[in-house]
Formats: sequence, C-alpha cells, structure tokens
Amino acid sequence: MDPADIIGPVEGTKVPRFAGASTFARLPRVDEVTDFDVAILGAPFDGGVSYRPGARFGPSAVRQASRHLRPAYHPDVDVSPFRVLQAVDAGDVPCNPFDIDEALRQITDHAGELVSDRRRLVTIGGDHTVALAALRAVVGTHGPVAVVHLDAHLDTWDTYFGAERTHGTVFRRAAEEGLLLPDASTHIGIRGPLYDAADLVDDIRFGFSTVRAADFDRLGVAEVVGRVRERAGDAPVYLSVDIDVLDPAFAPGTGTPEIGGFTSRELLSLLRALPGEQVVAADVVEVSPPFDHAEITSLAAATVVYDVIAVMAAAHGDPRH
Repeated sequence: MDPADIIGPVEGTKVPRFAGASTFARLPRVDEVTDFDVAILGAPFDGGVSYRPGARFGPSAVRQASRHLRPAYHPDVDVSPFRVLQAVDAGDVPCNPFDIDEALRQITDHAGELVSDRRRLVTIGGDHTVALAALRAVVGTHGPVAVVHLDAHLDTWDTYFGAERTHGTVFRRAAEEGLLLPDASTHIGIRGPLYDAADLVDDIRFGFSTVRAADFDRLGVAEVVGRVRERAGDAPVYLSVDIDVLDPAFAPGTGTPEIGGFTSRELLSLLRALPGEQVVAADVVEVSPPFDHAEITSLAAATVVYDVIAVMAAAHGDPRH
C-alpha cells in the first residue's frame, strides 16, 4: 500500500488524546478505508474463565487505555507503524455470553472475514478461550502455525469441570484440531504450581517447548528469542499474549494472577525481538478491568498491541526514513 494513501490515527496535537474516536489508538474504523493491512478485533467473551471473571470488558478498557499512546513513531524499533501499515479497528464480535461453542463460531467467522494472505489480525480479548477461535480463522488461510505463547499458565489441560473448551484448555484443543505445526511452538513465562507433574509431560506431546519465568532470568532475551526462532523455522507464527505473563504488580487486573512474572520492560523487550515478518496474527487476552487499578493492566495491554503492530511494521521497513 502506498504510504500516501494510508489513513492514520487522529493526531494528538490536533485533538486531545482524551477526546475523539473511541477506536484503538483512535485509528479509523474498518468501514472508513478501502483496504487495510492489520485489523484489530475485539472479542468480549469470558465464559471460559476458571477463577475471576470480567475479561468481557477487556476490549473496551484496552481501547480506552490506548488513548494514552503516542502512536506516530516507535523509537525502540525505529518505525512509524501507522505510516507503514494501514491499521483499522474492526469493532467487537457480538459474542453469545451463554454458549461457549457458539461464541467461538462467531469469533472465527468474524476473524475469517478479516484475515487473508496479506491482512493480519490482532485480537483483543476476552479470556484466552477466544484464541482457539482466532487460530481456526488464521489456519484457514495460512495452514498450521507455530504458536509463541506468553503466559503464566500452559493452557494445555484436558477439561475443567467437564468442559473441553475453556481458557485453560485452548492449546490442547488447537493441537488436537491440527492447528499447530508439530514441535514448533513455545511457551514463555510459565510459573506457579500445577495440578500434577504429568501436566508437563502432556504438554510436550502437544508440540510445545517451555521457557519458565525463572529460566528467563538466566537465559535473557536473545537466547529465548533464538530458541523461538529455531523451533518456528520459517513457519507462520501466531503470537498469543496472556497479560498474566506479567507479574501482578504490573498487571493486577487479570483473571488468574501468578506472582513471579515478567516486568513490563522485560515483556516489551521480548516482543520487540520476535520475528515480525513471520507473525501473521496475535492476540492479547485476559484483561479484567474490574480487578484493575488506575488502568495499569489495560495500559499494559494497549502498549503490547501497539508494540506487536510496530514489530510487524518494522519487518516491512519504513519508506519515509
């Protein structure tokens, strides 16, 4: 797309950031452009949570927090992302709050209308269950993917109270459905106690390697990203960010907090080193505003969304430099 044709966010020097459009970073709506490169889609569903609810309010809270961003230029990855990529806000999926499978179908249908060989998707949740729906849509276009999963939890459990599709079973179901490439995916940030030691053995069967939060202290960003790249090879990558990968000090507003997590700076450093040219889709999930304070968690999530798009844009290069 010609940079001269790109419609960017409402400029904060012309309209104060606390005013104007309520879209993510005050980007244009999908119906306001003739074409786009990246769509941001809200999935306000939290019927799959096992502890604290409220993530259904995540998309609106993340959009509100995104007003704080100054999205013109990202100095850490040296790109003006919204001059390189036409990004749009595709609104929210009208998810059925009472039927998990119906909600997943609705999300998959909406996401499928946005994804193509060229168009990328960033989903704002909602609980982590919504990642299964987004993965189904993405794989429908790109085929099986390598998942880079940043989370405190494995999310490869079998069932919870007999339910097969919850926020803790999403990647087991994805593997069983053939959505994941064999032995190409990586968990990062895992910590906390488990139900059973066998959980770790099961997880390997679904094609994941794990970098625990404590491992990150020893390995550092370069080594962790090197492992991710080695496992993914040149495959399309689906990036899934559960905001609880951050320590509760940096993200208190989430459904299943675990102490000992990443700092915000550590998370951003990791994201900025990922292979943006391979990331075909991403999600940022599990923001629960009722448990947040002073928009700490929603601002972290909004920044993660912005950084993911910036990394995608940096892989294209900024023609205005």
